[in-house]
Amino acid sequence: MTPAVKALERDGADFTLLSYEHDPRSPAYGEEAVQALSLDPSSVFKTLVASLDDSRLVVAIVPVTAQLDFKALSRAAGVRRAGMAQAAEAERATGYVLGGISPLGQKKKLPTYLDISAEGLEVLHVSGGRRGLEIRLAPADLIRLSNASTAPLARS
Repeated sequence: MTPAVKALERDGADFTLLSYEHDPRSPAYGEEAVQALSLDPSSVFKTLVASLDDSRLVVAIVPVTAQLDFKALSRAAGVRRAGMAQAAEAERATGYVLGGISPLGQKKKLPTYLDISAEGLEVLHVSGGRRGLEIRLAPADLIRLSNASTAPLARS
C-alpha cells in the first residue's frame, strides 16, 4: 500500500480506494481517472506542487476541470508570486511520482491549500499515491489529515 493509504488507515478515516489500469501514454492523469472510473469530474481533484517566491514548496489541490490560479495561491500563501515546482523537486519533496502525487502521506509535510469548491461536496477523489489509484473521502477528512487551508484557487 502507498503512504497515503497507510496514513488513512492509521487515522481510522472513512475512505474508499478506486483503481484502474493507467495508460502510460495519457498525460492528463485526473481526466483519465474521471473517464476510467466514471466519476463526476467536479469531484476529482489534482494535487499540484507549487514553488513560492520565498523558496517554499506548497501543495495546491484543485478540480481536474480547472487550472490553478497562481495569483490566488500567492494570496492564500501570503507571498507575491507562485509557480509550478520543477518535477524532480516535487517528486523529491513528496516521495511520489508525477501523476501519482497524493496530498496525504507525503515524505515532507508541505503546507497545503484546497480549492474552496471542495467544501460543497459530500465526497471528493484525490490521488492515492500512484498512477491508477484514487481515494474517495470526505473533504473534511482531507482537510484535517493534510492540515489544509481552503481558498478560491481554481480558474476555468
